[in-house]
Amino acid sequence: MKLARVEKDLSQEQLAELVGVTRQTIGLIEAGNYNPTLKLCLAICKALDRSLNDIFWED
Repeated sequence: MKLARVEKDLSQEQLAELVGVTRQTIGLIEAGNYNPTLKLCLAICKALDRSLNDIFWED
């Protein structure tokens, strides 16, 4: 997720504002310490122009 955010030239704060959460929440998701709701996952994917698989699927 962090790579997709950086590629869109967004800070954690900017992405957080786009999806309606705090910057801390974005940081926790990127660090793997928070499991976002499906609704939040979809909002993040929409903001980053990526699919759920691109952002959240682990190989």
